[in-house]
Amino acid sequence: MVWLASELMFFGGLFAMYFTLRSTSPALWAENTAILNVPLAAANTVILVLSSFTAQFGVFAAERLQPRRTGGLLSFRSWGMVEWFILTVLMGSVFVAVQAFEYATLVTEGVTIAANAYGSAFYITTGFHALHVTGGLIAFLFIIGRAFLARRFGHHEATSAIVVSYYWHFVDVVWIALFFIVYFLK
Repeated sequence: MVWLASELMFFGGLFAMYFTLRSTSPALWAENTAILNVPLAAANTVILVLSSFTAQFGVFAAERLQPRRTGGLLSFRSWGMVEWFILTVLMGSVFVAVQAFEYATLVTEGVTIAANAYGSAFYITTGFHALHVTGGLIAFLFIIGRAFLARRFGHHEATSAIVVSYYWHFVDVVWIALFFIVYFLK
């Protein structure tokens, strides 16, 4: 929890930087935010938010001490933590890939990190978030690997899964705030 609080302060600093730069260049912000692909970012946001639900379903399975599915692959009610976390990793990977696509599109439009204050603020805030998402994906893969290596899936493994889910939910909440600030706040 202390580490998440430090992460909150880190993102608070990024938001302060974004608002400070934005207040000094409102015309620049108006010009560049018009280029943003809001429907793509909204769809990407939905994917990330839904991944929080799949992560939580994985936590529920971990709390039941059920590391893997007990039924068929399409029987979602029988899925264990591993299956839910794999789905979470896939969804998080799609989020990062779409973010990379958006970056590539913006670069072709001339919005780069070195172009102006808007580019710097946009790429630094969203880029650090993407790095945090990537860190969360690595943590999920670590937990999935531990579930396969554990001789017996117990409370220690379940607690690790819960802690990683806390981080993932935090990253999702930060993105929701970032999404509304970057894409909608005028």
